[in-house]
Amino acid sequence: MSEPATNPAATTFPTPTISLPLGLEVLRTYSGALVCLEILFGGLVWILVASSNVPVPLLQGWVMFVSVTTFFLSSAYLTLLITGLADRINTDWNFLDLVYHFIALIFYFGAFVLEAATTAANGGANIKIMSNSTQHVMCITYPQGNIFTVLSERQYSINVAATIFSFMVTLLYGCSMLMGVKRWRI
Repeated sequence: MSEPATNPAATTFPTPTISLPLGLEVLRTYSGALVCLEILFGGLVWILVASSNVPVPLLQGWVMFVSVTTFFLSSAYLTLLITGLADRINTDWNFLDLVYHFIALIFYFGAFVLEAATTAANGGANIKIMSNSTQHVMCITYPQGNIFTVLSERQYSINVAATIFSFMVTLLYGCSMLMGVKRWRI
């Protein structure tokens, strides 16, 4: 009696689907450059929000979560591409890239809106410490609106910068998602 033939489907795995180059060559592509910029500007958002001492934790907690999480996930993704380990993991990397950048885009858009709301809620409120002959008086002019935050001038400036960078990161994730759609369709 002869041995039964082994089923080739049971012993082999499909090759991973990835259209990006592996190794340092990935940094020469637009997608690789975008991921590097996502990491750089996402790290700046993280640093800026943290350096403002998170004056509105209810809104800025989400901004911190998104910026820290996407910073580490994008760093891990780029590390997999640079080290070539993505070739050893059998998955559809083009689809995974598309899904990751779509989710990151949605999350970062929400973070941008919340950071902009925190900054705008200051509403141009002027906080001045006026010296009186016997004591210090704090004069606050209230802006119109439902949300009001009291930010120092330093915190306000840092939050403006964080808002600008979070918008830039949102655009970067949007561009990466569109490039992922093109790779996935191919």
